[in-house]
Amino acid sequence: MQIEQVVYTESSSQVTFNFSPQLLFIFGNRELLEGSGLTTKLAAEYPEAIFSGCSTAGEIADVNVKDNTIIITAIGFDKTSVKSSKVCLEDIQFSSFEAGKQLVDQLPKEGLQHVFVVSDGLKVNGTDLVKGMTEHLPANVTLTGGLAGDGSHFVKTVIVEPDGAVATQSVAAVGFYGDSLSIGFGSRGGWDSFGLDRVVTKSKENVLFEIDNQPALDLYKSFLGDKARELPASGLLFPLSMRDSEDRAPVVRTILGINEDEKSLTFAGDIPEGSFVRLMKANNDRLITGAEEAAHAAAEGLKNDPELAILVSCVGRKLVLKQMVEEEVECVSEVLSAPFMAGFYSYGELAPFNRNALCELHNQTMTITTFREL
Repeated sequence: MQIEQVVYTESSSQVTFNFSPQLLFIFGNRELLEGSGLTTKLAAEYPEAIFSGCSTAGEIADVNVKDNTIIITAIGFDKTSVKSSKVCLEDIQFSSFEAGKQLVDQLPKEGLQHVFVVSDGLKVNGTDLVKGMTEHLPANVTLTGGLAGDGSHFVKTVIVEPDGAVATQSVAAVGFYGDSLSIGFGSRGGWDSFGLDRVVTKSKENVLFEIDNQPALDLYKSFLGDKARELPASGLLFPLSMRDSEDRAPVVRTILGINEDEKSLTFAGDIPEGSFVRLMKANNDRLITGAEEAAHAAAEGLKNDPELAILVSCVGRKLVLKQMVEEEVECVSEVLSAPFMAGFYSYGELAPFNRNALCELHNQTMTITTFREL
C-alpha cells in the first residue's frame, strides 16, 4: 500500500502525489472545501481516483489536530480494489433509511469486505441511515464512518462525493474489495452519566418533545443553567445517555438543534418513546482513556500494525478537551503504531461496539478504522 498525506491551507500551492492514487480521503474546513476548488483540481489530475470526505469540526493529520485546513490522504493499493456509491437526500425526500439502502444497493456484493460512509451531518437521521445500510449488507461485511461537521456553527455541512464534487445534503460510501485487506475498528466514549433515569414520553424519530411528561427543551435548559443561552452548541458539553430497553447497552446522543416553539430537541439519531435517558458530563482523563480503549479495540485480532488509521472523533470531545485535544490522538498513535493517521471531528460516528456487533450511530466517541494490506 502506498500512502502520502498533504496538509492544504489557503496559502498552499498545487497538491500533487508521487503515484496515481486509487482513493483520496479528504477532510477539511467547510468554507475552504467550498471555495478553494481543490477537489475539482485533484479530480482533473487524478481522474481514476475515488474521493471520500467531508467538512469537519477539526481535522486530524498524524498526531496533530488542525482547524481551517484540508487534509488529503492519497492511497494506492497493491491488491485491493475500491468502488463507490452516493445518494442525494433531496432525491429521496430525506428518507435516511432509503438513503442507506440505496447506497448499499449500488455497491457490488461479490468480494465486498468493508464499507466506509460519510454523510451530511445536519440533514440525516444517523440511526435510520445505519439501519438502511446494515439491513442490506451481507452479514460478513463491516461498516464504519461518520457525519460531517461544521465547527460549532451547525449551519451547513458538505460531503466530498466520489467524483470530487463538494455537495450538501448528500451521503457517499466507499466499498473495499478482496481478501488482502485487513480491517480493524473500535469505538469508545469516556463520558460519565449522572442523575436519575428519565423516561422519554413523547418523541418522533430523532426529535424529542417530552421527558417525564415535561417539555424536553425546558427540562434540558434547567440542567444547563447559564449555558442554556449558548444552545445548541453548549449541548455538546452535556449529551444524553440513552438506552431503549433495560438490557441494552446505552448509546450517547448529542443535540444538533432546538425548536423554541415546540420546546423540542433534535438529535443525530433516534430517541424512541419509552427509552431511558440520563444527562452526561465529561472528565478529560476519562475521554483520553476512552480514545486509548478504542485504539486497543481496533488493534484486537490484527496480526500486524496497521498502515493507515482513519479517526472520527466527536466535536463535543474537542470542545471539552480544548488544548488537550491532541492527547487523545497521540494515545491512539501510541497504541496502533500506524505510520499514517487521518480523520476529522464529527457530528456523529458510525461503528460497531465490537467485532460481533452491528454498526450503530454514536455521539461523543472516538471511532477508529484501521487498514493494512496482507
